[in-house]
Amino acid sequence: MNSLLLQAPGVAQDSYGQIHIRGDHNEVQFRLDGVALPEGMSVFGQTLMTRFAHSMSLTTGALPSEYGFLQAGVIDITTKNGYSDAGGDVSIYGGARDYFFPSAQFGGHHGKWDWFATGDFVHNRVGIENTTSSFNALHDLTNQYHFLGHGRYTVDENTRISFTAGVSNAEYQLPNNPGQQRQFASPSFASSDLSQKLYGNGDSSSLTEHQKEITDFGILSLQKDMGKLSFQTSAVMRYSSLRYSPDPLGDLIYNGIAQRAARSVFSTGTQTDATWQAAKDHTVRFGYQIYVERNVSKSDSTVYPQSGEDADGDAVYSDNPLTIHDGTGRTGWMYGLYAQDEWRPVKNLTVNYGLRFDGVDEYTHAKQVSPRLNIVYKPWRGGTFHAGYSRYFTPPPFELVGGTSLNKFVNTSAAPGTFLNSNVKAERDHYFDAGFSQTILPGWHASFDAYVKLAKNMIDEGQFGSPVILSAFNYRRGQVNGYEFATDYTRGAFSVYGNFSWSRAIGKDITTAQWNFDPDDLAYTSKHWIHLDHDQRWTASAGGSYSFFHRTGHPLRLSATMVYGSGLRADGATPNGASVPQYATFNLSLVQSFNNLFHVPFLKRTQLRLDVTNLFDRTYLLRDGSGIGVGAPQYGLRRTILTGIDQRF
Repeated sequence: MNSLLLQAPGVAQDSYGQIHIRGDHNEVQFRLDGVALPEGMSVFGQTLMTRFAHSMSLTTGALPSEYGFLQAGVIDITTKNGYSDAGGDVSIYGGARDYFFPSAQFGGHHGKWDWFATGDFVHNRVGIENTTSSFNALHDLTNQYHFLGHGRYTVDENTRISFTAGVSNAEYQLPNNPGQQRQFASPSFASSDLSQKLYGNGDSSSLTEHQKEITDFGILSLQKDMGKLSFQTSAVMRYSSLRYSPDPLGDLIYNGIAQRAARSVFSTGTQTDATWQAAKDHTVRFGYQIYVERNVSKSDSTVYPQSGEDADGDAVYSDNPLTIHDGTGRTGWMYGLYAQDEWRPVKNLTVNYGLRFDGVDEYTHAKQVSPRLNIVYKPWRGGTFHAGYSRYFTPPPFELVGGTSLNKFVNTSAAPGTFLNSNVKAERDHYFDAGFSQTILPGWHASFDAYVKLAKNMIDEGQFGSPVILSAFNYRRGQVNGYEFATDYTRGAFSVYGNFSWSRAIGKDITTAQWNFDPDDLAYTSKHWIHLDHDQRWTASAGGSYSFFHRTGHPLRLSATMVYGSGLRADGATPNGASVPQYATFNLSLVQSFNNLFHVPFLKRTQLRLDVTNLFDRTYLLRDGSGIGVGAPQYGLRRTILTGIDQRF
């Protein structure tokens, strides 16, 4: 999914499978057939696979009132169904680094029923980005399986009931970073026979950290047309959990804490959207979303107790570790109501205006009325101007906020630099967007867009400690602005596209979850603007494809893509004051199709494919391990060659 999204304007690549759209940190909303999915815990994995998507769109900018909560970008996926995607498909795909990827899908229909299901299994040794520049990472095995099923019953020409369910289960080894210096514990104990017998040798190149992520979701929907009024109402459920298992000795001697951590969130709710053709020039939309969520966080932490101080006043720790248990849970809810009118006062002019009312009662309690206004004008054939303003309200991600009993860690090797821990607040934004698109020639389009976001209590996320669990925090003020240019051309079997974007994301004064940060960073940001850790100044992507022999039964499609990044932030003279080096990667794909290759009636199209990722084997950094909220170094994937066969029936 992320590989596809990186080809869109304004989408920047990050470690752990994260993406950033227009300078925001993961504030991405996924919708299946128009129904929003509640957020989950997934960090490394891609819960949603492209295989079950019939079509997909990414919407950014000043969004109309119907979109709430997560508003950096809305990814709307239309799932496959038993009518448009009837038949079956099996494939086996694999290659370098033990990559093995079998999958199957099947769709069909009978009477008033239609259905579609797909599943896959993924095994490879590139589950998480390499912490070194080496060709292969140390300790990076992953096993994953995914499933999605969709069933639909058409009651009559105006009524339809559907159910969609998905499962994702993934286990990861965390890559090791050789050559680290031990920070805690007596060297005589860490190297003793007893220590090695109980825990291993504690070498940073042979640690055994693991993480497991599970996500399950279900959507039950009713669609109904009643003349000028149509609506869809849905019940939504999502469960997501994440469990981290440390290396018992390694985490302790390098970080001062070996923490077995688990988080989970269970969300259930309902969404209803209605459209009313009130008049010839007025289309009214209204609806609501309500979610009830339960968040549970547990940890068992092994730490060294402080036994005294040395002559310089630095802490001295005992060789006998102790275990601290901590656990919290909370039930909360968030809700949103909206109404908007799409008005066409004159030909070629559309005005969309509306209001949202959003609220959250979880770790934080807040609400807001948000006006929205968008104008689209088509002054001539093929040309479109648009401009908009949206007031946004973004609740903090419930699954990434958890209570921690900091007092339990006083006088231990895991004591924070500060014991401040204010609750994460909801973000409130003023968002402005304007742009122009033009059809230059038949098949050739170009567009330009500019945006500005002024934020209060800007939400950001970071990884603090060994468990790769993101934690949310706020900057008191934030600003994001940028512009994007995109163009594409299609003629027959040939297509090409390209885009680039410039962005700046800055924040000032960290005001929540302060215990995660170095006191010097807190003091600096309280008086100075800094770049956000995920701020990337220039981002670009391009690609093209051509189908040879496209008028025959054995077309051959050659395609290539490119991704460029000027580099995410790193520490310099100031926090996040520098950036990692720029990079550009190129990918190549070759797909040979055969119709009726085996001359068997029930076998249809056969495809052979070859993919090369990072064609020129560039070594490049995504993260260097420094920066606010940044964990270990992360390198991009080196050259990887994969091949496979796919059979339709």
